[in-house]
Amino acid sequence: MTGDLRLRPVVEDDLVEFFAHQVDPEANRMAAFTTPDPADPRAFATHWVRLLTDPAIVARTVTVDGVVVGHVLAFPVGTSTEVSYWIDRRHWGRGHATRALSALLREVTRRPLRARTAVDNHASLAVLRRCGFVVTGTDRAYAPARGHDVDEYVLELTG
Repeated sequence: MTGDLRLRPVVEDDLVEFFAHQVDPEANRMAAFTTPDPADPRAFATHWVRLLTDPAIVARTVTVDGVVVGHVLAFPVGTSTEVSYWIDRRHWGRGHATRALSALLREVTRRPLRARTAVDNHASLAVLRRCGFVVTGTDRAYAPARGHDVDEYVLELTG
């Protein structure tokens, strides 16, 4: 874990970086539950307009030493709140996801929070566990990035 990691509100210039992160095929395969066409700029823009204009959604840019490396989100799903994160693959394995999610959890204090990850995404499962999430069940859903149904863990943070 190195570098000065910070969360800040998303600004328009960040979206260029987020789009570049989103079109990475390996990152999409790992995330599994992505947009049907990650290379569609119109769908990307529509998605981010919704995220940035919904007051119930907390969206933060993750920077390390001033460089945009990803984003973290907290968003309503029914009566629950879920968290999500995306770190640029060039920055994987440096603890940024764990640090960014931990920072988001200090800002978003409502509990319980939920998260989901593909069962074979061991790195994401480790991030969530390090942040206090526990597996509460499993589900199976269609994963656009893989083109078929994928098993996923459902996790919860209560404290």
